[in-house]
Amino acid sequence: MVLVRLIYASAVTDAFDCEGLKQIIDRAAANNAELGVTGVLGFSQSYFLQCLEGSRSSVNTIYRNILSDNRHQNIQILSYEEIDEREFSSWGMAYIGEVQINRHINLKYSDSSEFTPHQMSGLSAHRMLKELAQSIPVLGG
Repeated sequence: MVLVRLIYASAVTDAFDCEGLKQIIDRAAANNAELGVTGVLGFSQSYFLQCLEGSRSSVNTIYRNILSDNRHQNIQILSYEEIDEREFSSWGMAYIGEVQINRHINLKYSDSSEFTPHQMSGLSAHRMLKELAQSIPVLGG
């Protein structure tokens, strides 16, 4: 089995309900566990930044579901690559909230202190998520 890592950014639509975020994370963690996919989700009031790791077919299945999810728009793949090992193997879906994604972290990995994941390279997005994942509380993991 070939492992892959997919990192994408998307913008939040009006169909997204912030109150239901925990439920979304829990459901994603359950679905991901069933498919053998691990990952991390960064979220602000305006954007999602997500990394999915697992078999090519499982990651592709989840990504196709995201493409048809009306809570996402302007979905952009930042990175898709074969990997030797997972970076986020501890989580079915870890959550990084707006508090953790602060101005200092944004400026370290992008050209702005604002969280604008569409403007990040795949490598920068991966490194940012990896750094943030070291200090986050795990929800739905």
